[in-house]
Amino acid sequence: MRVDQFDFELPHDRIALRPARPRDSARLLLVEGDRISDKSVLDLSGLLHRGDVLVFNDTRVIPAQLEGKRGDASIGATLHKREGPRDWWTFVRNAKRVKIGDRIDFGSDVAASAVEKADDGSVLLNFLGDEPVEVLLERAGRMPLPPYIAGKRPADEADRADYQTMFAREKGAVAAPTAALHFTDRLIAALDVAGITRETLTLHVGAGTFLPVKVEDTGEHRMHAEWGRIDAETADRLNKARAAGGRLIAVGTTSLRLLESAAGDDGVIRPFEGDTAIFITPGYRFKAVDGLMTNFHLPKSTLFMLVSALMGLDVMKAAYVHAISEGYRFYSYGDSSLLLPQPK
Repeated sequence: MRVDQFDFELPHDRIALRPARPRDSARLLLVEGDRISDKSVLDLSGLLHRGDVLVFNDTRVIPAQLEGKRGDASIGATLHKREGPRDWWTFVRNAKRVKIGDRIDFGSDVAASAVEKADDGSVLLNFLGDEPVEVLLERAGRMPLPPYIAGKRPADEADRADYQTMFAREKGAVAAPTAALHFTDRLIAALDVAGITRETLTLHVGAGTFLPVKVEDTGEHRMHAEWGRIDAETADRLNKARAAGGRLIAVGTTSLRLLESAAGDDGVIRPFEGDTAIFITPGYRFKAVDGLMTNFHLPKSTLFMLVSALMGLDVMKAAYVHAISEGYRFYSYGDSSLLLPQPK
């Protein structure tokens, strides 16, 4: 499909720079088949059925944005995929000033050497010293806000809490699974009363999720890889819930992509551990997921392609026109949507 089919006009003032407070007060656009209605995130327990399962991503965002020096040159580095205990692939600003073997000093006694350069321009950095890299990042790193927020304001101390979900446990993401930012203890309690259960998996979201699609046809796009895991016990509970008639509702595109990566053509979810580069576009046959809760995405992005695959491109374009006209807030700190396709 042509990438420009997924384009739409979005006013800049629709981009949320801070989350709703409290988190569960955000608006929610319900899309059931081709029907669209305005709700609130707090309505969620009444929009799902007893026995449904919400599937969350428990990855934890690390302070993966670094500013440093290579001699007199200013170097910016955003970690996006771990390669080893001390090695991270990074997107580097001013990468032309970095050669293999160069040392980059990030301050606070944190330094790394350039080990390798990839075809896409990213640089493999090896962090020097004996302290765990996680400790070094806590000392020298900043929260890696998405570029459409970072271009309007700097990250600050509030983002260390705001850009983390209540489920965050497994350190390794450089972007938050933002659909789950809306959840609070109050909302979870309401879901418990309604008989809606929850499971967690882990997908370490990479900065590649923000890369623009630079080709004209979706078939030519190379998707970034991210590491994920679903353990055997979780897979078994998910399969049993679905067999009993419950729907699996992915909370976020990251959860959806990992569930679909782990499922066979028979719809059975199997244990999974490793990289996934699944790229979902219209025409994809969903195997494991019955619905999706997600924020509003960028024009021509792989994520808008994914939601269009789930609901249909015309439906999603109509939903986004409605959301824009009704003042919904977009992107990571924005409002939410609940997408429920017609059962096949």
